[in-house]
Amino acid sequence: MYDQIREDKLYIMLYAVATAMSMLASCYLLFRRGNAFATDITPPVRLRRWAAAFFAFSALSHMWYMPIFFLSSSEDVKRCDLIGGLLDSMTFFPLSVALMFVMLQDRRRPLWPIAVIFAPFILGNAYNVVTCNYSFLPMARVYFLLFCIGLIIYMVRALRQYGRWLRDNYADLEHKEVWQSFVVLAIMLLVFVAYALTSEGPVYVYAMLVISVVFLCYILWRVETLSDLSIPLSQGQCVEEPATIMAEDVEGNGLSQAMREHFGALLQQHCIDTQLYLQHDLNLSQLAKAIGTNRFYLSQYFSSQGTTYNAYINDLRISHFESLYRETDASQRSITAQQLAKESGYRSYSTFCSIIRRKTGMSVTAWMKSLHEEQAE
Repeated sequence: MYDQIREDKLYIMLYAVATAMSMLASCYLLFRRGNAFATDITPPVRLRRWAAAFFAFSALSHMWYMPIFFLSSSEDVKRCDLIGGLLDSMTFFPLSVALMFVMLQDRRRPLWPIAVIFAPFILGNAYNVVTCNYSFLPMARVYFLLFCIGLIIYMVRALRQYGRWLRDNYADLEHKEVWQSFVVLAIMLLVFVAYALTSEGPVYVYAMLVISVVFLCYILWRVETLSDLSIPLSQGQCVEEPATIMAEDVEGNGLSQAMREHFGALLQQHCIDTQLYLQHDLNLSQLAKAIGTNRFYLSQYFSSQGTTYNAYINDLRISHFESLYRETDASQRSITAQQLAKESGYRSYSTFCSIIRRKTGMSVTAWMKSLHEEQAE
């Protein structure tokens, strides 16, 4: 394979560009404090550091393989290739999995299982280096493929949990969801596996180079456009509960009826009457603090009502939108749906459109038309 690309000047140039891009991305994440991609978003510091490590080791991996393009001895090429495979199994692949885990901010998932899972892969590659042959390679491919399948199954489950956590704690989900990122990464990972199982010809090496560049650009964009969802200490602390909350007010399956009515009255007074729900990025902790309780009790309240925090806030915002639209329609004033959505608490119009379609099964235009016809009757 390396004999075919040794004389390919274009490939070597593109390879050097990809290496430089990885190193620049690592330096950018480590040393630039601001966000050049989305100035209004503060990405998680922990994710930035892991991504910087990933890009740094990706660049080092590329640099390790560079001498292969100029080595003439087949034994030297083989040794360099085998050591490169060992280094990748110790750094590049585990770090890419760690990035997927760190993107999920509902809790800090332990990263040591990644090392345990990759241990056989690393030992097999180490055996190849010592013996200077590719005897472990067929087993490594099968093991890696099974690992990818298992990782996808785990991530699907983890993403469902993460989605529930988001809906229970946040009203605005833009710049917070990551399932799209995982789909892209999973597809790219499977493409990599498919090509790794048939690693022959120039198509393979160019495909791997393109995948690595796309992977780099996507990860950098995703890291910088994902909001930091860590709860500040001032929000995470439990404030003193109202005197009415006592042990008998908490039943085995949640809050008592009296407490549900109490929370309903508090929400009416401090959220609905004050239109607090129009505040962008209002989260469960902030609302709990506003009504004088903590996020645990408030979360229990929403659960007892058969809803989520996200659904509760969005129902209020949609009702507010309806009221605004009926007023403007009655006065025959000209105003766009985008303006009304913004006045109803939605920073992103696309988010508003997706919520309306999910709730009514109609587009925003069709839904507004139905409101107009209903008012005209």
